[in-house]
Amino acid sequence: MQIKDQFTNPDGSIAYITYNDADSFENLRKEKVTQVYGVCFVGEKMLVVHNEKHWSLVGGTLESGETFEECLKREIQEESNMKVLEFLPIGYQEVICNGEKIYQIRYACAVALYGDFVSDPAGSVTEIKLIEPSEYKQYFNWGDVGDRLVACALKVKQKFGKV
Repeated sequence: MQIKDQFTNPDGSIAYITYNDADSFENLRKEKVTQVYGVCFVGEKMLVVHNEKHWSLVGGTLESGETFEECLKREIQEESNMKVLEFLPIGYQEVICNGEKIYQIRYACAVALYGDFVSDPAGSVTEIKLIEPSEYKQYFNWGDVGDRLVACALKVKQKFGKV
């Protein structure tokens, strides 16, 4: 499924977003992928993180030489003190802003706590919560794209533990 949307950035610029379902990211140009995020589950609960001034999914920016999977695991550990047990691709966003095209990829993940969350080394995440997936719009509302991400993640989550 493909969903087109637009978003106004804090600086007033417009980002044009095209979301696509995907079960693989092998056709994306790696050098154009800037962010990796996970729709993470601990059992039946979904993980959300408070990142500076808002709630969001857990994830972040690829570091030089890092694979998508390495970035996913590192960001989840840093931002939530959780370990990735299983993960599968669910989709990606093509974002065009100020004439530049980038990609942001999304995974569904099963995760488990290493221990209590204390702090994010980068200092951007200040709190984590485990919520009912149906309540995610109380924390962030990304319109049709958010609805599709959560729906796809819940569907993919059913495969975990069966692979």
